[in-house]
Amino acid sequence: MNKKDIEIHIENVSKRFKEILALDDVSMRFESGKLYGIIGPAGAGKTTLFRVMLGLMNASQGAVFYNKNGNKIPFEEIQEHIAYMPQSQSLYADLSVDEHLDFFRKLYGLDNDEYEQKKRELVQLARLNDFLDRPAGKLSGGMYKKLGLICALLRSPQIMFLDEPTNGVDPISRREFWNLLHDAKNKGIMILMSTAYMDEAERCISVVLMENGRVLAVGAPDDLLKQYNCRNFDELFLSRRGSVDD
Repeated sequence: MNKKDIEIHIENVSKRFKEILALDDVSMRFESGKLYGIIGPAGAGKTTLFRVMLGLMNASQGAVFYNKNGNKIPFEEIQEHIAYMPQSQSLYADLSVDEHLDFFRKLYGLDNDEYEQKKRELVQLARLNDFLDRPAGKLSGGMYKKLGLICALLRSPQIMFLDEPTNGVDPISRREFWNLLHDAKNKGIMILMSTAYMDEAERCISVVLMENGRVLAVGAPDDLLKQYNCRNFDELFLSRRGSVDD
């Protein structure tokens, strides 16, 4: 399956949990080879959006479509080519960096030559060369997140969902994490990353600004700042949240 042919279409999706409307008539599109930022504070609907897109929960209304060559395909056809990093810790505290990579090699069924090449590249990019024997439970927050990312990248996914992966990560590790993301994007992977950090918006190709389950703005970062005459995304968020009707 060609990475460049994959698109995701979200059409008028809403999700209600009893009296709470977590997603409110959300529509957007994503294309391969681009890095998208889903930006918004806690409660914006970012995690719910990802879970609906991944088929982990059903939308109350609307639909999510996966397309190849302009034609809709069943989710099952793309599912094995998707990598997902949830907010919660998902690694094994007692396994070392090296043991994690070997575990995912076996899980993904990689042959030794392919695995060794990818491992060398990813470990070097993540700057984890000197920590291969360290248990995941003893890694810093930034190293832990980078380990999770390179484990996901071992399978060469076509789409990556990253739910607030830089939350609580120190500035240096955040920069290194973004270097990994841009390297993956340059290889044609579609990356959807949620974050509450407004400053990360300008690192993305395109952003979706959200609050309370609603889309406040969608577009390329520079274009949005110019369109709404704002200096940064903190200012843009404050200006847009006041302009969207309840």
